[in-house]
Amino acid sequence: MDIDSHWLARRFAEHKPRQDDQRSPLQRDKARIMHSAAFRRLQAKTQVLGVGMNDFYRTRLTHSLEAAQIGTGIAAQLRCNSPEFADLIGSDNLIESLCLAHDLGHPPYGHGGEVALNYMMRDHGGFEGNGQTFRILTRLEPYTREYGMNLTRRTLLGILKYPVLMSALGSSAPRQGVDNFRQLKAEQWLPGKGVFDDDADLLSWVLEPFSNADRQRLTRTRSNPAGQQRAQYHSLDCSIMELADDIAYSVHDLEDAIVMGIVNYRSWRENVADPIAGIDGTYLAGQMETIGKKLFSDEHHLRKDAIGTLVNAFVTHSHIVAQGEFESPLLSHHAVIEPAYAECLGYLKRFVLRYVIQKPEVQILEYKGQQIVMELFEAFASDPNRLLPRSTQKRWQAACEQGHSGHRVIADYISGMTDEFAARLHQNLFTPKSGNLAELHSPF
Repeated sequence: MDIDSHWLARRFAEHKPRQDDQRSPLQRDKARIMHSAAFRRLQAKTQVLGVGMNDFYRTRLTHSLEAAQIGTGIAAQLRCNSPEFADLIGSDNLIESLCLAHDLGHPPYGHGGEVALNYMMRDHGGFEGNGQTFRILTRLEPYTREYGMNLTRRTLLGILKYPVLMSALGSSAPRQGVDNFRQLKAEQWLPGKGVFDDDADLLSWVLEPFSNADRQRLTRTRSNPAGQQRAQYHSLDCSIMELADDIAYSVHDLEDAIVMGIVNYRSWRENVADPIAGIDGTYLAGQMETIGKKLFSDEHHLRKDAIGTLVNAFVTHSHIVAQGEFESPLLSHHAVIEPAYAECLGYLKRFVLRYVIQKPEVQILEYKGQQIVMELFEAFASDPNRLLPRSTQKRWQAACEQGHSGHRVIADYISGMTDEFAARLHQNLFTPKSGNLAELHSPF
């Protein structure tokens, strides 16, 4: 199945006389992502464990690189398992682009920063990482004056994990804010999953080639176990990216936790190895004792072998299934992991969530970052023309002239910060006898 020309279209038609440039449009998309400032900033943004003195564990950047490698492995496996869909499955350049870009919109301090911005934006359209990624790609990254990176429509479709507007999701958050930031309960302010209403025109452009019926189906929502509305569907390309992200998160973040002594063999055995050993239909069941011994070995090469075994098991047991009643093949097919292996991956994800992400020591760092982000936002919102960098001031003023509050511009500015930049800026604003002009220079 050939890619129709409208999926390779860009919002702004480019006519760049690059002599002998043999790259495809999707190769050029990948280059724009890799050379962007937003991508470079991922090297100093928290993945799970904070960026600090230990240079071993992963950042958002290294996580994205690993997800890209896993994503191309999944795509190769799908082409092998389902050759009839080989032409439909996105090229390696496309899949790499999606995996490299999928975390661009995450703010400093991981999910703590995301909760903080969602709270501060509660009356102005909310905040969510994937929605911000879409905004960076289509508006903010200054590859062009007004069109962001000006990527192809297919790349933008693939990045949309939740192709619905925030206003279609409703809200499960409390109606009123808290009296003091310190009282904020993160679980009450988890972000909705969608595209900001400010970017409705961009979403419409991306979905334009689909039939009316497909657009209506694609924007359907359903309730999750927590009672929040979520998008039901996304594209085939996006499903491959999500699988790669899940595998990278579950397996590689586990490796970091083991090396740093955050988890032990006993908890691994009780919560992962023994349950997986009881799952029928997967060769991992008989391998868990060996894998566990290698994971917790002092020999680095044995641990890497165990990590490779786990990744390989999930990648090689991925396949394509039908999804919904869509007319477009980009929407009517979905990449999944076989049920038995999906169950295994679920045990790994829950283990990392419980014993790493929800560990009090990690949550204390998230809480600290959450406070920093909210206090920065409050300061900038109090006097934007005084405190925001010049370029951001202009965007804030333009937003106000168009009848907006300007809060989205402040959220854009803060979400682009690295952990260290946000911490220094907070210190310069609120700590006596701290700060100098060099430290206050903004890269945005």
